[in-house]
Amino acid sequence: MPYLSARSNYWVAIILKIGLAALLALGLNIVVGFAGLLDLGYVAFFAIGAYTYAIMTGAVRFTLAQRQGLENTIDLLPHFHMYFWLIFFVAMGVALIAGVILGSPTLRLRGDYLAIVTLGFGEIVRIVAQNLRDFTGGPLGVKSIPHPAINFAGLDYDFGINNNPYYWLTLVLITLVIFFVKRVNSSKIGRAWASIREDEVAAAAMGVPTVRMKLLAFAMGASIASIAGVIYASQIIYVSPKTFAILDPSFGSIIILAMVVLGGMGSLWGPILGAAAIIFLPEYFRALGDARFLVFGAALVVIMIFRPQGLIPSKRREMELTEHDIHEGTVYEVQHEIAQP
Repeated sequence: MPYLSARSNYWVAIILKIGLAALLALGLNIVVGFAGLLDLGYVAFFAIGAYTYAIMTGAVRFTLAQRQGLENTIDLLPHFHMYFWLIFFVAMGVALIAGVILGSPTLRLRGDYLAIVTLGFGEIVRIVAQNLRDFTGGPLGVKSIPHPAINFAGLDYDFGINNNPYYWLTLVLITLVIFFVKRVNSSKIGRAWASIREDEVAAAAMGVPTVRMKLLAFAMGASIASIAGVIYASQIIYVSPKTFAILDPSFGSIIILAMVVLGGMGSLWGPILGAAAIIFLPEYFRALGDARFLVFGAALVVIMIFRPQGLIPSKRREMELTEHDIHEGTVYEVQHEIAQP
């Protein structure tokens, strides 16, 4: 594969970043857009995926040995990157279990209370990663995380520092996630999520197992976030607790939530477009320096004023907002006529 120019490789890296953000937005859209649950600690599952890869490849052990000044650390070089595909499933399993552990005692809460609990969970995961030095490398993070490699049936391929294989891998995973989410949303599970989002009390009265359905949404969203975490750790080759802060400007929970809201909650393609907009706009205006964030913020405000339903809203949400506007207009006209002498 020919080497790309520095500028081309830069834009491939930006597109890859958009792809990772799109994966995270698609996962959070299941929780927020489909099930109507406000999750402010979603970045925790992204961190779980990244640290699972770092631990399973032996990168944490190698990093700690180097910091302790041990001899023959070359023997501790990470080597489990050959099992990259297996680690994907392990990370998904760990994140799924974490989602169930979080959801089981908390999903009986609603609204702001649920948001506060999930926000606390996100901070707990980050602080644990910062203080559990023997397992996560501590506040200095983990370095020398190996790139994925394939050595099977005569095929010997190392991803290396080239962004192209990560781009194609992310594209394939986004396609699979879109197919999976579309099928689930069209099934009984999707209809149960819609009923919970509209009126949880009415859904429970009609026999919908609300807690189980909300738990399923959390678990699915967590699994998708962990996939993005594995790709991120293997491509960047370094992770630290700072990366997974709630307000991180790249992949923080607030930014991911903004992608979903901007693109269109409950839509299939909206979160992808929202992720592209939020990642691309600051890069496009980079020549403006710090002022680009002012332009970026102003652009988001303008979009949300004129498109409150999102750039590509779901048909249900667009219809709800349209009916609300018509109702408001009708009420105003009636009040105006009554007020006339």
